[in-house]
Amino acid sequence: MKILKIIQKIITWALMGIFLGFVILMAILLLNYNKYGVSEFGKTTLVIMKHKITSDTYRLGDLVLVESKELKELKAGDEVFAYNIADDGSVNINVGKIDQLHPEEKAFTYVNGETYSTDFLIGTGEKVYHEVGRYLSIIQSKWGFFFMLLVPTFFIFVSQIYALIIEIKYGDHDEENANTETK
Repeated sequence: MKILKIIQKIITWALMGIFLGFVILMAILLLNYNKYGVSEFGKTTLVIMKHKITSDTYRLGDLVLVESKELKELKAGDEVFAYNIADDGSVNINVGKIDQLHPEEKAFTYVNGETYSTDFLIGTGEKVYHEVGRYLSIIQSKWGFFFMLLVPTFFIFVSQIYALIIEIKYGDHDEENANTETK
């Protein structure tokens, strides 16, 4: 019977460790949001492809690590990411190839004619992780956060309160059994 309790404790601690690691990772991602609501670590921005685009490089559901660039580091033909702020204040991320650079206005123009200020320039895609963005976007959503972090944490809290009440009310049966065996 003792071996089963040891195995149960090992499995419980392993699952709690995995959950704690997951919680810490999500906290780091959420605490590093920039003013546009995207996780940013130094010069690297985590861009999730949430909309279907006409690009051979990126697909819906991809996670792209975008390295920030200055305007002087770019040239015509480079594929860059930029923030696009809609009239309602929502932020979208556009990707396109640069047609023209305008250093004096601190702007650039995509091949499709859209012009962006360098204030909205994110950078160039350096690494692509296919399908990872789909899962990350679910986890970072409000409902994902609720069901994957808050609900399990609540159940852990309730189970620990229950264990504490049982311990206080009935005591530890193993200690009682050990005391009766030594007599």
